[in-house]
Amino acid sequence: MRALADDGYDVRRIGRTEDVTWQDAAGIARAVDGSAMLVNLSGKSVNCRYTTANRNEILRSRIDTTRALREAVEGADEPPAVWFNASTATIYRHAMDRPNSEADGEFGDGFSVDVARNWERQFFAGDLPGTRRVALRMAIVLGDGPATNALITLARLGLGGPQIDGPWFPHRRYRGIGPSPTGSASAGWHRTRGFQKFSWIHIDDVVGAIRFLRDREDISGPVNLASPNPSDNRTLMRLLRDLEGMPVGLPAWRWMLEPAMWVLRTEPELVLKSRWVLPGTLTAAGFAFEHPELLGALDELTAH
Repeated sequence: MRALADDGYDVRRIGRTEDVTWQDAAGIARAVDGSAMLVNLSGKSVNCRYTTANRNEILRSRIDTTRALREAVEGADEPPAVWFNASTATIYRHAMDRPNSEADGEFGDGFSVDVARNWERQFFAGDLPGTRRVALRMAIVLGDGPATNALITLARLGLGGPQIDGPWFPHRRYRGIGPSPTGSASAGWHRTRGFQKFSWIHIDDVVGAIRFLRDREDISGPVNLASPNPSDNRTLMRLLRDLEGMPVGLPAWRWMLEPAMWVLRTEPELVLKSRWVLPGTLTAAGFAFEHPELLGALDELTAH
């Protein structure tokens, strides 16, 4: 949001610790009415264990906040011209055979996909004739955050080898959720050998894409926010090792990841799912990525 303030916007914030909270419907309505642009990035982090309580909160926090904003936009005398709502490129299936764009992407199934589908369904519900809606299907964002910092730390400690999927004891953490759950009740696995695709985007390009899409009144609907040059897990970890000057990186098989992720209170799916996504809409519209190559993006981050 600092970037919007730098652009001259008077930024009004809604959140658990802000002046306007998600329980304050009247405050939300006042904040939305007369605004030039609405950007919603709310939702519980998926960097957690998918317990029943966390699963429900991940879904609820996205659906309820999006619904509250939609109701505020519907009732506004001066609704925002454009509304950007966070979504996720995880909506697409585990893909090793071909990439997914907005035009020909195939949705997956199971918990993470169901969260994304229900989130977008709530976002695009109803008729908002005065407001253009854009769902930001973000790939993994590289920036000064916990996910990026964790990968850099692994590489620095000599633990930055590929993460390799494999069999594990049956569990139900990835089962579907919502009104129409999809997928199997029991989690499966994929023989990727560490070559699962890694679709990503630098945080600077997330900000740049929002600015670009703000000015492109002809673009609405879902938009993939991902670099045009996806990589894979092995390459990602090798580049991080090189940048950190670490000649070795121990690989981690699923039987190693499961207990380690349990200790860290997060999920192996975050590194094992093959996310192969292309920014079809942005590319066709002529968006110029500031960090189109993974090496350059990682070099910029590790230099800080």
